[in-house]
Amino acid sequence: MSLGTLPEVSVDYGVGPHPRPWPQGAGWDADLLAEGDRRNVLDEFRYRTVDAIVAELDTRRHPLRVAIQNWEHDFNIGSIVRTANAFNVAGVHILGRRRWNRRGAMVTDRYLHVHHHPDVTSFASAMTADGYTIVGVDNLPGSVPLETARLPERVCLVFGSEGPGLTDELIEACEQLVAISQYGSTRSLNAGAAAAIAMYHWSLQWAAPDDV
Repeated sequence: MSLGTLPEVSVDYGVGPHPRPWPQGAGWDADLLAEGDRRNVLDEFRYRTVDAIVAELDTRRHPLRVAIQNWEHDFNIGSIVRTANAFNVAGVHILGRRRWNRRGAMVTDRYLHVHHHPDVTSFASAMTADGYTIVGVDNLPGSVPLETARLPERVCLVFGSEGPGLTDELIEACEQLVAISQYGSTRSLNAGAAAAIAMYHWSLQWAAPDDV
């Protein structure tokens, strides 16, 4: 069969209209109740408004935060944001350009608290004010292996742009640098993959499975 004659495949995601009588309350979305909920959300959040979902997530946020330098319109930012949603982090911080490519986030940024900082100084001041330790994740001289590192509970993991990595100014703001051990030929991991590994490493130390 040629590619031009492949049959169309229809996949039905989510759930259909909610059976009546509908649940009552401000947290329910009337359109979703009537038409069905095709969003990629947990069953407990079906038919709920975005505001209601965020409010519930706020009651169980992990103290972990992540920050991403956005000097080059990095396409990995969306992927990192999506992973941050999966780990229900307390906040995502974008340093540099306010605009970033949201396609990879798959609308998960709606369920997070995303903050913008025009420069490293304002970001570092905000972290200090909130009692957070800044830890850079990059394969740099002086970095300790992430696998052996004990990360603070109130930590902001910082990731640089794909390719150049963390800037010198942001490195100076970090209290610690960690690197993911690699065994192949490339110098560095994809930034989105590195962020996922680092967040998972934090969760192994601080997030119990029954926290979700």
